[in-house]
Amino acid sequence: MTGAATPAEGGDEPRIGWPRAIATAVAVLVVGIGGAVFGANAILTKSLALTRTAREWLATALFFAVLIVLAAALRWLQHKKLI
Repeated sequence: MTGAATPAEGGDEPRIGWPRAIATAVAVLVVGIGGAVFGANAILTKSLALTRTAREWLATALFFAVLIVLAAALRWLQHKKLI
């Protein structure tokens, strides 16, 4: 019964299987890298209407915003016992 939530030995909390854990890790990595790295890079290279300093601040803000949103999403998923 891989991938399904099954009760843990001696407890009533469900465990997630390896496929679900791997899928969650891949999704977090894709969203994190896509938003934090590629998004910040796009701001730095394609937002030519802004000054260099403004682009740097915007890219930095985006990077940290993605990290904060991912941390909050992971905490919410843990609270809901989805991961």
